[in-house]
Amino acid sequence: MERYNVLVTGGAGFIGSHLVDELVRRGHRVRIYDSLVDQVHQGKVPDHLNADAEFIQGDMCDSTAVAKALEGIDVVYHEAAEVGVGQSMYEIVRYVKANDLGTAVLLEEMIKRPAQFRKLMVASSMSIYGEGAYRCRGCNKTVTPFLRSNEQLVTHDWDFKCETCGTRLEPIGTAEEKPLFPTSVYAVSKQDQEQYCLAVGRAYKIPTVAFRYFNVYGTRQALSNPYTGVCAIFSSRLLNNQPPTIFEDGEQSRDFVHVSDIVQANLRALETDGGDYEAMNVGTGRPTSVKQISRLLAKGLEKDIVPDIVGKYREGDIRHCVADISKIKRLLGYEPKVSLEKGMEELLGWVSKQEAVDKVSAATAELAAHSLVK
Repeated sequence: MERYNVLVTGGAGFIGSHLVDELVRRGHRVRIYDSLVDQVHQGKVPDHLNADAEFIQGDMCDSTAVAKALEGIDVVYHEAAEVGVGQSMYEIVRYVKANDLGTAVLLEEMIKRPAQFRKLMVASSMSIYGEGAYRCRGCNKTVTPFLRSNEQLVTHDWDFKCETCGTRLEPIGTAEEKPLFPTSVYAVSKQDQEQYCLAVGRAYKIPTVAFRYFNVYGTRQALSNPYTGVCAIFSSRLLNNQPPTIFEDGEQSRDFVHVSDIVQANLRALETDGGDYEAMNVGTGRPTSVKQISRLLAKGLEKDIVPDIVGKYREGDIRHCVADISKIKRLLGYEPKVSLEKGMEELLGWVSKQEAVDKVSAATAELAAHSLVK
């Protein structure tokens, strides 16, 4: 197997650090570039940082530092991003600067020496789809709705109905061809990161792959960050003996994919050219309700705490979105290896040994103060 000099931006974070570990294990020479943003790292170098990888602390918008980080690099994994759907709606400059401008700086530095790079992988997100895909059994057709209206949601009518026959729509796997309807600044910025990288990669002949991550979970997710994934947010509440807050009725479904399967997809893209210049979903194809995730976590942490299902809704929230993974299976030979049951067992073993500062109530209050909770 060929060994590469690899740069992982955001390599101190949740997904990036797991990717770094596997790259090092496979014999690649790895450099991490990470700003150690306070909201995630509290200004500290994390204990899980791989000692066999070089670490550079720096901002993605610092072109001089980014240029230095790219010296001698063959392969770039661009994982760095500000993450937080709700927060992005009122800290707009912060998210656009880090995600859009940061990616632009990286790409400008790369195209000064495009022949140097063998591959670029960029982390995109399922959030760029907005709502997932649906099927109407009554009309026997696929439907790709936009958003539910406020008039509908205020009556607690959570599900989509066919505009033609009135039948309740059934969620199906969301394929890459679905029209994109990003419903937050974060989602728009992830679409931008994906499209910037693919467009520049094509123009400068740098093989580029964009991965649309679905709901990633696993160890090392920042439990004290109230804008991270739902598994970490619920875990933080439960560790503090507080009920997880669930909006709507809790039956909204997502595709929960273990971080090791995200790493698997990224490594397959490095080892084959099958995905070059493509955007692909990374998930499991299996829907799980938010309510069920809460129950699994409470049971695993031995907390007799039921979730607080508030019946409110957040601006831009979607009902269902689950990955259609047929494209990544075909192009990269990807197969999800970690079941939700097995992945949760590992996560719970780690969470039970952690301490978390519960900031969820304050974060929800911020959303409400900005009129984003109804």
